[in-house]
Amino acid sequence: MDLGLQDKVVLVTGGDKGIGNAISQVLAEEGAIPIIIGRTERDVMAAVDSIQNSGGRAFAAIAELTNEAQCKAAIAKTLDSFGRIDGLVNNAGINDGIGLEHGNYVDFKRSLERNVGHYYTMAHHTLPELKKSMGSIVNIGSKTSLTGQGNTSGYAAANGARNSLTREWALELLPYSIRVNAVIVAECFTPLYQKWITGFENPEEKLKSITEKIPLGNRMTTAQEIANTVAFLLSEKSSHTTGQLIFVDGGYTHLDRSL
Repeated sequence: MDLGLQDKVVLVTGGDKGIGNAISQVLAEEGAIPIIIGRTERDVMAAVDSIQNSGGRAFAAIAELTNEAQCKAAIAKTLDSFGRIDGLVNNAGINDGIGLEHGNYVDFKRSLERNVGHYYTMAHHTLPELKKSMGSIVNIGSKTSLTGQGNTSGYAAANGARNSLTREWALELLPYSIRVNAVIVAECFTPLYQKWITGFENPEEKLKSITEKIPLGNRMTTAQEIANTVAFLLSEKSSHTTGQLIFVDGGYTHLDRSL
């Protein structure tokens, strides 16, 4: 299906790794121009080079997302190069394990800043351009906002905020025809997930215990499957969809996992 994303300029935070990188690649395959935003220049440039070597287009913007000035600079650099912004994918974040019993308030606040603060910053400073293009925002979220996980209060709270902001922004931006949706991820194998799973005494056994509880196919969701849904939500093919939390998780969050 041609999603009609040809030449669309889309900011993708954390677009150099994991799910964000898959989103960037799918957008490039659809003819869009992903603006890959990350803090490590080597990784961002490697992601851009990979897309360009495959015949696509991509652009790099280096920014520490917890730094508002750097976020604004990344947006300004994009506008200097392309003159427009058609979409924003808020993706970057980390399940940093800031719990309640063994955490502390300073680290909890820092987790919120790292995992949801820049969602607001990027949306706020991109909004003037999205109003011009009647663009779209897609927020990436996590099942932890609904299921909990244990020992990750900061990340779970941030993802609850991502869900709420998706609905709040969808309402606030109705007058501008800007659609805002979220894709909620459960068990998706990424480099960060691999790092987490290897922390267990028997990683293979732990992974098997997880995948056998994923209802659809008893397998992990792929980053490509997440990316395909994001591309659809950014496109006019989803032109009457806004304020939605879309779970791309093989039924993990809502279906009976005892089946």
